[in-house]
Amino acid sequence: MRMFSRIYLTVFLILVSPFAFSGDFQKGWDAYSSTDYATALAEWRELADAGDKNASYGMGLLYGNGFGVDMNDDLALKYYGVAAEKGHADAQFNLAVMHQNGWGVPQSDDKANEYYKLAAEQGITQAQIALGRYYALDFLDSYDPIEAYKWFTLAEALGDVDAADKREFIASRMTSDQVIEADGLVNVWMDRHRTLFADN
Repeated sequence: MRMFSRIYLTVFLILVSPFAFSGDFQKGWDAYSSTDYATALAEWRELADAGDKNASYGMGLLYGNGFGVDMNDDLALKYYGVAAEKGHADAQFNLAVMHQNGWGVPQSDDKANEYYKLAAEQGITQAQIALGRYYALDFLDSYDPIEAYKWFTLAEALGDVDAADKREFIASRMTSDQVIEADGLVNVWMDRHRTLFADN
């Protein structure tokens, strides 16, 4: 059994108005939250097959974790893909995880990072940490301490409790000019995404 980001979906549901979801989706989510996966499946399947991004994400969770159904990476990828194309940040994050681990697809850090970036741009701190770690690996050609610092700083600003230590570590390996450049990128990003910081 895999555990995708159930916490982030909960936060997502709290932050978004309940009017964004149909009653069927909410009934399915309530069932999912109480581990009544058969009801969640029944409530979400038709909505997901009609292209509802939230129900598609829910179906991805069911098939990606084997909750109430046989685990099926192909179906998880299908449903996450529908949701991700419509901008669902948690679906984008979970697709990144699947590509990073090679679950149902060839393992690809490049493809994973495409989805991590989409999710990170929407404020998913797990995605920001994943990007920070990737850019902090100094044995890879992709090593970029400025980008690593930026993503760790943003994750900290959005409430990740471990991001500060990661940022401080990468900062200890940077020049002062690099830190100034990275701080500038952080400020630009935060200015573009002010609504994400309203409650932080």
